[in-house]
Amino acid sequence: MPQVDRSPLSAIKEVAGKRDFADFVLKWRERLEFWTLVAIAALAGGVWGFIELADEVSGGESHAIDTRLLLALRNPDDLSDPIGPLWLEELGRDFTALGGVGVLTLLTFSVVGFLWLKGKVRAMWLVLGAIGSGLLASTLLKQGFDRARPELVPHESIVYTASFPSGHSMLSAITYLTLAALLARVQPNRLLKTYFIVLAVILTIGVGISRVYLGVHWPSDVIAGWAVGASWALLFWLIARWLQRKGAVEPEEPDLPSVSASHDLRSKED
Repeated sequence: MPQVDRSPLSAIKEVAGKRDFADFVLKWRERLEFWTLVAIAALAGGVWGFIELADEVSGGESHAIDTRLLLALRNPDDLSDPIGPLWLEELGRDFTALGGVGVLTLLTFSVVGFLWLKGKVRAMWLVLGAIGSGLLASTLLKQGFDRARPELVPHESIVYTASFPSGHSMLSAITYLTLAALLARVQPNRLLKTYFIVLAVILTIGVGISRVYLGVHWPSDVIAGWAVGASWALLFWLIARWLQRKGAVEPEEPDLPSVSASHDLRSKED
């Protein structure tokens, strides 16, 4: 049988390694608790912001600034011409397509397939529940407020539903932020976690701005869509955290220690 090193030095290294790991786990849990509180505060802020904005829209208080911002994105000599070169108009159409139901559905099922292949079946169902219920909520809100589309400028995209809140803005926020948050949960690399979230935010903002640029939404529609969509994504992130603690969803992967930290630890052991 191979001999086991029972020297005092090896025992000290073993104890130190266990303490370092315990400290790492404790700090990780404390950080999760902090971000949970931040998410709850942001969720409450998003809901409050939407309620306030919906009240202003219903009372007509947002019409003046909506009109000013919408016209600012048009050539004053020709309101059928959005400001900027032709390639910018085409870019606006490209971005608005990223918030369409077809693209978001394809993306959702692509990620669902990834989670299924990775063995994260319960996380897969959570993604479907978040985005599917978000689509239903968007439809009900549009029907409830039944706000007319802006008629100040010609529409550069075909529309067939009510205006408030912006479905593209809301669904892109729900889809991209939810997918980014849940993908970040199954990635142990902190840089990849940050990358997913930042990319989702950029896509969500780009889709929303494109809707105003193309003249199919009032700015307040887009802001309301962002508020509800982000709040919806946060709600399901909190639900995922709660289910994770109960063991109903696959646990989140903890952040990997940085390369420098690992090098320092090995240097100390040597």
